[in-house]
Amino acid sequence: MLEIENPTATLVRLLDKNMRVVKEDGSLANVHVSAEWYDRELLRHYDGQVTVGLDRSEDQKLGFSATSRRRVGYSRINIWVIDKPGSVVGRELRNKLREEVNRIIREKRTKPNETNYDFLGVGQTTETHKAYHAESASELVPGDAEWTELTNMEYEKLWYSDDDRFSHSTSVNLNYALLLFQFKVDPDEKIVKKIVLKFERYGTAPTGNGFTIKVWNFTASAWQNAQAGTGGEDETVTITLTSSLTDFIDVDGYVYLLARTINASDGATAAVIYCDYSECGVTVEGITYADIVSYRDRDEVRVKPFLWRTEFTVKTWLFENVTVM
Repeated sequence: MLEIENPTATLVRLLDKNMRVVKEDGSLANVHVSAEWYDRELLRHYDGQVTVGLDRSEDQKLGFSATSRRRVGYSRINIWVIDKPGSVVGRELRNKLREEVNRIIREKRTKPNETNYDFLGVGQTTETHKAYHAESASELVPGDAEWTELTNMEYEKLWYSDDDRFSHSTSVNLNYALLLFQFKVDPDEKIVKKIVLKFERYGTAPTGNGFTIKVWNFTASAWQNAQAGTGGEDETVTITLTSSLTDFIDVDGYVYLLARTINASDGATAAVIYCDYSECGVTVEGITYADIVSYRDRDEVRVKPFLWRTEFTVKTWLFENVTVM
């Protein structure tokens, strides 16, 4: 039976993974998102802080049996910013963060428990997702020494779904061109109820075009759930997992996706795998609705530096079935 994620943890992840705020100098603001409360020392190293905490929760029965229930929660989301000479104008950054929280909650209101992990901003020094290429006559396991990590410039070709593609080829007879994607997911494996893996672009080879994608099963130590793209033109292929999900997430939170050409090189013409974008979407058991009820500014100007603060009230829904013993 799946466990249910704390709504505060879901909202923290929602904001942390989707927040993009540009400062006056054109750089991205470094914002720390966490559970309550405000930490003045933390703001020495960050441009701003966003905290999430539970205000109250109501348990409502749906129907006379009361086995179907809805938890209506009210959460506090607070924005905290201080002035920093030469880098942060507190009031202006707070206002941008306020609009960003509004945007994220409104856009994700019907799917707050879904998180998409991709390679935007990832490079060789990033400690989350990784991507590798190889050529082989067989499907290499994730830890094989033959995998070579992408360079920083190659990673940039995976940042967006556009026409700036990464490609890897092999002209060795009977060898396939392979790619490996390592996604680092945040939720505990026990609360994950769906995983959706996506791969965009195509593969070519002398005896036929197309590519195959598979996901690594840690329990079986095998690549499974194969899906294929059969053309030599752009397409998106998806693997959707809804059962035995703990088999596909390791103890460190990693999920592995393999992509390879369907056919091998013949030694004269190369087999080539192209990729523009890859993604791992994770849905957790928890709140399925979140929307803003209200917000207000609660600045503290009796201290120096001024503390610019906005507090939101966010309403969430969580549905569950209660077993009668």
